[in-house]
Amino acid sequence: MSSVTDGAQNAVELSISGMTCASCANRIERKLNKLDGVTATVNYATEKAKVTFGPDIDPAALVAEVEKAGYGAALPAPEPAAGSGEQDEPDELRPLRQRLITAVVLAVPVIAMAMIPPLQFTHWQWLSLTLAAPVVVYSGWPFHRAAWTNLRHGAATMDTLVSMGTIAALGWSLWALFFGTAGIPGMTHPFSFAIERTDGSGNIYLEAAAGVTAFILAGRYFEARAKRRAGAALRALLELGAKDVAVLRDGVETRIPADQLAVGDRFVVRPGEKIATDGVIEEGSSAVDASMLTGESVPVEVSPGDAVTGATVNAGGRLVVRATRVGADTKLAQMARLVEEAQTGKAKVQRLADRISGVFVPIVIALAVGTLGFWLGTGGGAGAAFTAAVAVLIIACPCALGLATPTALLVGTGRGAQLGILIKGPEALESTRAVDTIVLDKTGTVTEGRMTLAEVHTAEGEDRAEVLRLAGALEGASEHPIAQAVARAAGSGAAVTDFVNIEGLGVQGMVDGHAVLVGRPRLLAEWSQHLPAELERAFAEAQESGRTAVAVGWDGKARAILVVADAVKPTSAEAIAGLRRLGLTPVLLTGDNEAVAKTVAAEVGIDEVIAEVLPADKVDVVKRLQAEGKVVAMAGDGVNDAAALAQADLGMSMGTGTDAAIEASDLTLVRGDLRVAPDAIRLSRRTLRTIKGNLFWAFAYNVAALPLAAAGLLNPMIAGAAMAFSSVFVVGNSLRLRGFR
Repeated sequence: MSSVTDGAQNAVELSISGMTCASCANRIERKLNKLDGVTATVNYATEKAKVTFGPDIDPAALVAEVEKAGYGAALPAPEPAAGSGEQDEPDELRPLRQRLITAVVLAVPVIAMAMIPPLQFTHWQWLSLTLAAPVVVYSGWPFHRAAWTNLRHGAATMDTLVSMGTIAALGWSLWALFFGTAGIPGMTHPFSFAIERTDGSGNIYLEAAAGVTAFILAGRYFEARAKRRAGAALRALLELGAKDVAVLRDGVETRIPADQLAVGDRFVVRPGEKIATDGVIEEGSSAVDASMLTGESVPVEVSPGDAVTGATVNAGGRLVVRATRVGADTKLAQMARLVEEAQTGKAKVQRLADRISGVFVPIVIALAVGTLGFWLGTGGGAGAAFTAAVAVLIIACPCALGLATPTALLVGTGRGAQLGILIKGPEALESTRAVDTIVLDKTGTVTEGRMTLAEVHTAEGEDRAEVLRLAGALEGASEHPIAQAVARAAGSGAAVTDFVNIEGLGVQGMVDGHAVLVGRPRLLAEWSQHLPAELERAFAEAQESGRTAVAVGWDGKARAILVVADAVKPTSAEAIAGLRRLGLTPVLLTGDNEAVAKTVAAEVGIDEVIAEVLPADKVDVVKRLQAEGKVVAMAGDGVNDAAALAQADLGMSMGTGTDAAIEASDLTLVRGDLRVAPDAIRLSRRTLRTIKGNLFWAFAYNVAALPLAAAGLLNPMIAGAAMAFSSVFVVGNSLRLRGFR
């Protein structure tokens, strides 16, 4: 995305590399904001920095500033060719995956030998060293590199603790093997839980070093995989546009890639094709299905002079359109920008573990140094002093902490998937805790999202089945979505001859020897088929409630009124009652007219309605509610909802909706059944409680054992066992989520 100039302010989006936790994003943000006239927000999830700066600042200086902080930054590259976006995916994760596999394969035997005395053969300690060294040095390299970067800036994060703990454990083990008594043939680690002082020269801590590295790398890998998907919302949006287009050059149609269209080009759109870009119709008339962009359930009738939007679908006749906006100026591109901005603004949720470690890490390091100084100062001997100091670092090394979030997420998301709920990541869970308002898109979320036959009003003495049979047969020959709704309700119809589609009015044709008309009352009136009073009434009532009504007549007489509407899903009312029980206030939001919206809201039990909202304004509605102090969840299914879903504190998309909506949301309800929404919020809240419980216990074990380690009373088996037990406890606590009903 290129930099843009806005008055005296420029804006640019930098790609950031080398961030390992949310506090890295904070540091870069602070560094950039210190520059005069610069405002920056850094998104850890998407690895982007959005920067606005004055005219006297060179963008290259911004890159230099980020690099000074020890991270990588790059100015926007030209847009890649279509389809190339996926190529970089494996390369990004491959190094991390290789390190993780190496760590797991080598660490398992090291941990087994240390914990199970019968496996300790004559020279087992040397095999342990051979296997553990590559784990600490090669697999743990990202932690050591990040720790060094942080050290240069006087900061400490989780990486610092992991790096120091694993290096200390490896270094001490090397000292014990080469200079202590641990290297002698036949050395064993007795499985003893005695709390007594040792000088440590006979103990090795290789299983701690290898195990911690493997556990925490696994957490990082799953996190990186989740982060890769954060940018997919934009890709899904941009994929919606037409790929190629038939341009008219000197009256001849030529197919060219859609991105080569220029303003002023005239192009042809056939029935069923996507409109390639925003433009104005010059020839032809049709119905355009804009539901994916605007949420309007009824296709819009268009004719020469009307504006159309790129990526909407031509449902009727052949159109010739003159392009008025292309590329980054189109409605679709604007929506992509809205989604991106909403995502950037949302990454303010700090990782809880990082927040705690910001305080915990410096305290642990100070305690380890203090322990070493105290023991040396009181004449305790170098061996005992180093044993105690290293024990402090090892017992503090947050093995369970690395598992606390990933295991609860894994179990919670797995259980969610069984129930038809897809949870994107920890940020989604954070949001569910405080949500108090839920904004529901109407079309496709509360309603079915497609036209269905709602009512049949027949004139006196007419047979309902016969009306449906003849009207359904005739409508079956038309591609119009309203006609299709009637045809679906009627089932298989009779054969049609002399079929004619009269633009903007309806259709006519011969069915079983009857000259049948279906369309606006005006079409029937032209054939002197006037509506009797009861049908006039039915037609007026349908119009008032915002529904679509068509008249049916044959053999010189008006026979019936068919009312077509976007039907409310049978489960919606129950779902809204469930959301109210969770303490949420439902709000219905739609691009449809007020009458339709109020009818639907009354049917499902919603009091607050916001109707006739343009797609781009949906974001503003969410922002307004947030400005009023509300924590907003949003449920939607269309492209037009994507930016609002990303802006909301919690975005929920219907699995039956568009890819863009699914990608921009935090939770996806796979079946498209709104009843799953209350379950999703309950499961998310429960998973978040489990994560917080895990974090508490992961730290509680460490904190409780720190004084013992500092006092020199912790032998390596107790340190190892306490770490293993805290990890097992965290996993066990997470597995309780499998019982969620």
